[in-house]
Amino acid sequence: MNNKEVSAILREVSVLLELKGENPFKVRAYSNAARSINLLEEEIVLLAKEKRLKKIQGIGEALASQITELVETGGLQLLEDLKSTIPSGHLDLLKIPGLGPKKVKVLHDSLNIQTIGELEYACLENRLIELEGFGQKTQGKILHGIQQVKKYQGRFLFGEVISQAEEILTRISSHPKVNRASLAGSLRRKMEIVRNINLVVSSSSPQEILTAFSKFPEVEVVQFKDKSNARYSLTSGMEIHLQIASDRTFPFSLYQLTGNLDHWNAMVKKAASMDLELTDQGLRRNSKIVPCEEEEGIFDALGLDIIPPELREEQGEIEAAESRTLPHLVEGKDIQGVFHVHSAYSDGTKSIKTMAEAAKKMGFSYMGLSDHSQSAGYAGGLTAEKLKKQWDEVNRLNEENTGFHVFRGIESDILPDGSLDYDEATLKQFDFVIASVHSHFNMGLEEMTERVLKAIRNPYTTMLAHPTGRLLLAREPYAIEMTRIIDEAAKTGVAIELNAHPYRLDIDWRLCKVAKGKGVKIAINPDAHDEEGLSHTPFGIGIARKGWLEPNNILNTLDLDQIKTFLQERRSWTRKPTPKG
Repeated sequence: MNNKEVSAILREVSVLLELKGENPFKVRAYSNAARSINLLEEEIVLLAKEKRLKKIQGIGEALASQITELVETGGLQLLEDLKSTIPSGHLDLLKIPGLGPKKVKVLHDSLNIQTIGELEYACLENRLIELEGFGQKTQGKILHGIQQVKKYQGRFLFGEVISQAEEILTRISSHPKVNRASLAGSLRRKMEIVRNINLVVSSSSPQEILTAFSKFPEVEVVQFKDKSNARYSLTSGMEIHLQIASDRTFPFSLYQLTGNLDHWNAMVKKAASMDLELTDQGLRRNSKIVPCEEEEGIFDALGLDIIPPELREEQGEIEAAESRTLPHLVEGKDIQGVFHVHSAYSDGTKSIKTMAEAAKKMGFSYMGLSDHSQSAGYAGGLTAEKLKKQWDEVNRLNEENTGFHVFRGIESDILPDGSLDYDEATLKQFDFVIASVHSHFNMGLEEMTERVLKAIRNPYTTMLAHPTGRLLLAREPYAIEMTRIIDEAAKTGVAIELNAHPYRLDIDWRLCKVAKGKGVKIAINPDAHDEEGLSHTPFGIGIARKGWLEPNNILNTLDLDQIKTFLQERRSWTRKPTPKG
């Protein structure tokens, strides 16, 4: 082990000690030792062997013993012990420019932030603005630094990618030699996490298109190029795969590059059972082309209803298309209003009026205001006094507006014992209550499941928000039996949220079909903290479509009068005694 390697390990020990909040003198001792060893002209191994380590400036008995252990064994027990007590994500946080151990410790102690994704989410919810030693400017720098770090991770959230992909699609579609173009792959299927952008273009001049594309300002590197396709690295860190097809083969290339591999293979097998050969170059019977001008022609030729791109996951969609039982999927126009909207009363950044006006501009006829409850001190949770002031403002707004209504709600923390924040006297005054887990994520499977089940059984609970607590690419779901949660929601009439925030998209689309089968209503909510947050709603619609959901499965497809009736009926039910247990 050479001097630089020993120096690097001692520096890492210094960082971990600081993350842990150890005595500053101890931290500095390891940092100074690392610096001294890095500047040594003699080999550290020889000094250790000759027991001359204490002659190095700043190295005493304890450090000399640890350096000897390091050079003799290649490892250091102190380092391993420290790693076991520090969240692994904290070292990743240190990769963010301007974020040192002291700030990482403050973030952990104040907001329980352990990963880059959790930090990014906290920044987007403006949790750092009031944090001592941070503020608006620092929060902005941290967000910028996070983007630089994430650039090289290789996996991206749908919401981070789709705007850029659509802009590129629009630009390449305007090229005079392009007949038609489309996104394909996981983006077209609206997967929550994607690795690249797939683009299929129809043109009789493929080389001209490939050359033109390589000159786009977003293109950083041309990784590969042949006669009809290319792979590029973009400045955002994404890869884009560009496939050029003739106009005749375009539908087949698009279809082959859209569905996942299992779906494509199942369709090839289905075609073969009908004496047809399906490839990315066409559909043939006895070597003769079966003409298909659009993707729809492929389905017609195979005797199937058209399978929407979102469903092409080999989850029973081919059988449903054959039996004419595919769902009529929910669309954006079906959503009449949204719940789970925050304001400046808690951790939102805009007034209730501003949020209501933005929702109205989007064509919604109602908005469910749901700031954080009193236990959520980290998010400006509302005291009884703040609630009274908020309700007065909501009442004034509703008197001023016709055809648009703001419902008085709350995002109530599910406390560790499963009870809701606030007493019954307060809970009964809300139009609706969203129950959410925001703490004690490390409970065991049974304990967490029982915690959430108790909250669902609470008669004041209208809907369960982000039911697994996941943050995509940042935090795994907490341990919870979602099948039991769905069953209980079916019994109690509680809706389950499909949180449309691109970092959550929770409930998972794979569970939507289960909830649908049990008759559980899904509420597509944006979890908005400003006007831009309301625009997350389409991300939730995409996930709902992947989960086979139809308009009648979605709570907020009810119009204003219908949703008022629904909420009034829920409130009437809450007058029954609270169930025990």
